[in-house]
Amino acid sequence: MTPRGTYMSVAMTNCGEFGWVTDRSGYRYTRIDPDSQNPWPDLPELFTTLSRDAAELSGFPRFSPDACLLNRYRPGARMALHQDRDERDLTAPIVSISLGLPAFFLLGGTRRTDPPARIQLQHGDVLVWGGPSRMLFHGIAPVAARTDQDFGAYRFNLTLRKAGSR
Repeated sequence: MTPRGTYMSVAMTNCGEFGWVTDRSGYRYTRIDPDSQNPWPDLPELFTTLSRDAAELSGFPRFSPDACLLNRYRPGARMALHQDRDERDLTAPIVSISLGLPAFFLLGGTRRTDPPARIQLQHGDVLVWGGPSRMLFHGIAPVAARTDQDFGAYRFNLTLRKAGSR
């Protein structure tokens, strides 16, 4: 649920030291899963290694993620244009890994009203953005109804970030 009381069309969970949550109280990172009252599961080493390597290849050496938001999209699900600004360290890049159904990533400008470019993401694509592009508005267009041979009628996105202390 969002602070406005509407439900998101994307299912979410987290792993790592911090997890991103949304509810009537707002958007924030927590160390504890509010549903289970337990710490989030550990960030798998594979996720950490892949995101560090992708960030380094993209010009962001020494990236050390402490949070991974896992989003599951069904056909028709979308993510409205938004900025990722809940992290304490806004100099760290964002690393996004796409699995399953293809989707169009929308990358806009510094204002929500700036028209976004549409970048098609396929299964296995990794997208890294940071530096001057870190605060650009971005989102996901509604996912088309299809079926992936391995993931069925879903798109999964792993978004790795440096959410905690600088």
